[in-house]
Amino acid sequence: MFIKGSGACSECGTALRRSNFRLQLFEDPYIEKEIDIRKMILKDFNKKEEDFTSLKDYNDYLEMVESIIYNLTNNIDVESTKKQIEFYKKDNKDLIKKNKSKLSKDEEYLEMLIQQEKQESEVQRQLLQEDEARQKNMKLKNKETLIDELMFSEMSAADIMASHRELTKVTDTSSTLPKKATTEFSTGIKMGVQDTYIPLSKVETGELYKYEPVEVFMCGPKFLSEEELAILGYLNHVRGASNPDRGGGYRSVMACQRALQDSYCGLYYFPDSGAAS
Repeated sequence: MFIKGSGACSECGTALRRSNFRLQLFEDPYIEKEIDIRKMILKDFNKKEEDFTSLKDYNDYLEMVESIIYNLTNNIDVESTKKQIEFYKKDNKDLIKKNKSKLSKDEEYLEMLIQQEKQESEVQRQLLQEDEARQKNMKLKNKETLIDELMFSEMSAADIMASHRELTKVTDTSSTLPKKATTEFSTGIKMGVQDTYIPLSKVETGELYKYEPVEVFMCGPKFLSEEELAILGYLNHVRGASNPDRGGGYRSVMACQRALQDSYCGLYYFPDSGAAS
């Protein structure tokens, strides 16, 4: 079909060009179609906000662009939409050509940030080269000084080497290159900006908590422990806990204890005296 670069579709007869075909990026072909149409339309409908006298006019323009894209994508009033596009191109020919080589305010700001980062990187690179050259010259000078001292100085070789090592250590750690801390992202947002922290006043602490078991005064017989309930056979008359019950933390001894507590409570209380005997 595309031996000559173009050809007609074998099914519908539509003229097709090889240059218009590309690999499909999205699973839905409708999205592919909309993206292609949007790119094509926005090449000519490239007005910026500053080209309008009011925000309402700019929003109306954006709404018109979206309507054109929607109509072409969904095959709605295709012929009238194409006529509208041609009329717009003729009516705004000079402005379209001008805006193709003009950046918007956001694009200009991003371009400015990129250029600023490039300049800072270049300055940092030059400073680094100068610092490396300075340290290289310093090491060469120290080496020549060491040779001269070993040849002509009256000091011992051990003292001269020790002095040279100290001098070399100072030279290696010294650097004239300023370390600039990164204070903001490339978008201009400041780094490390947080709300002001106000520390709380110190709270005076008292004595550590000590657990003391709760004593329940029931006015009745002594309450039996779990071991005593099991030995005396009280648990034989209580429905056993199922696996879901045990999973939720319930045990059959709880029902037995609750029933005994209700029955024991107040057995030794006498209303006439108002106290337990």
